Amino acid sequence: MNRYNISLQVFNLLSFIFSILVVLLATLYPFNFSVPNEFFLPELFASFNNTSYFQDQVNNVLLFIPLGFSFTSLLQRFRIKLLLQILLVILVGAGLSLTVEFLQIFLPSRMPTPADIMNNSVGGFFGFVCFYLWNIQSLNNTINCLGFSKSRRPIKQITVFFLVYIFLTVLISLFWQSTTNLSNWDVNYPLIIGNERTGNRPWEGYVSEVYIADRAISINEVAQGLTDSSYLNKLGDSLLANYQFKGKCCYQDKTGKLSELLWQGKPSDRTEDKGVFLDSSHWLQTATPVTSLSERISKTSEFTLSTIIATANINQIGPARILSVSGDSQRRNWTLSQQGNGLDFRLRTPITGENGTELKLNIPNIFIDTNPHHIVITYSRATILIYVDKLQNYYSFNLLELIPKKQKLFYYALTFIPLGTALAILTLLAERRLQFSKLLVFGGILIPSLILEGILISDSGKHLSVKNLLIGIGFTAGTLLILRVRAAQFKRSI
Repeated sequence: MNRYNISLQVFNLLSFIFSILVVLLATLYPFNFSVPNEFFLPELFASFNNTSYFQDQVNNVLLFIPLGFSFTSLLQRFRIKLLLQILLVILVGAGLSLTVEFLQIFLPSRMPTPADIMNNSVGGFFGFVCFYLWNIQSLNNTINCLGFSKSRRPIKQITVFFLVYIFLTVLISLFWQSTTNLSNWDVNYPLIIGNERTGNRPWEGYVSEVYIADRAISINEVAQGLTDSSYLNKLGDSLLANYQFKGKCCYQDKTGKLSELLWQGKPSDRTEDKGVFLDSSHWLQTATPVTSLSERISKTSEFTLSTIIATANINQIGPARILSVSGDSQRRNWTLSQQGNGLDFRLRTPITGENGTELKLNIPNIFIDTNPHHIVITYSRATILIYVDKLQNYYSFNLLELIPKKQKLFYYALTFIPLGTALAILTLLAERRLQFSKLLVFGGILIPSLILEGILISDSGKHLSVKNLLIGIGFTAGTLLILRVRAAQFKRSI
């Protein structure tokens, strides 16, 4: 081994160590660790119950790209096989991320987030892709070492590789399904009426009743519920809460499943036909967290909320919290609130974040008077339906269709750039079979986008989006084209 190769390996090793140090500095600084005297496993696991915002997801991917790049460069010097390189890069990224997330438990200024482990692992893989985009000779050498370019590979074996590629596409698409479920709900939050748990988001108005169920009721059931709220008692075991606000105290859940609502601040002495009066000095909170409610809804990923409310001020901001299952002003499972004269609804899902603010759900001109309004909200398969007073007056939101453009491009890049890389490797293996290679190219570019869009349509009820299809095709084809051009440039240079 000559002096140049030794120096290059030392440089690669130092780059890898430096990238690890950068990750540790960015994720653990200011290193103000606080170790408790005793460890309790439930509290340990509960500390991981956080989700990251979109900007955090972007940063977590970018942070691990240098790590994946430098580690791939180090592995390539040892002539490790391509698939093993990919596996090692992902494992090292996931291992370092898991270590960081565990250490963040003992940092008051940090919140460990399971999703960060996946984002960091993807960032490491992107570093792997960037290395081969920069040094295509390594990819060609690796493929040559595998023996794929020395003779024609049997079509059956190439077909198997292609089927594995399609299977990988299905797995990634199924992961998209999980972005709109409610499995990330925190079971330690109480039900709060008229404020936030911290007391800094008061709402001024009246609430006369609250019903909550663990399934999305049908249109016919909504119509009957709007006509007569007591109809919702017929939901049987699906009904998780039924609070009626008559009198000044003792607001028990009539289903017997949740604890009673207790006054926070001082008890209100105002009760009218509109219900109980709430303001900055008077609000209600369950005596204990509504654990059973959150657990049931997180399992079904469906719910129905029915309430009759009347604002006392048609221009409240904050947003002013009307009903909420939340921990503080930054963490919640769901919140119904008033912003100006509009109705805001926040829902915690993997795609909307732990504060439910990544996607905006706002209906203007709902609180234009101080009359009581009957609000019914259902959620199922990524779709939120909000009915106001009558069945014909409804609003529909599909979470997947509300994703902002920049956020959608980021998610599609995470999905289709790895697939484009895999397709490039697959077509290099089959390049001596020209007709079959062309079939792989066209099929490999089109099928992943069709599979993803088809699964999302069937699961969430969203509309077919040609734009989404083109975005997926663009990322897959673009990655494939860049890798193929780089491979062709390398061949011409030797």
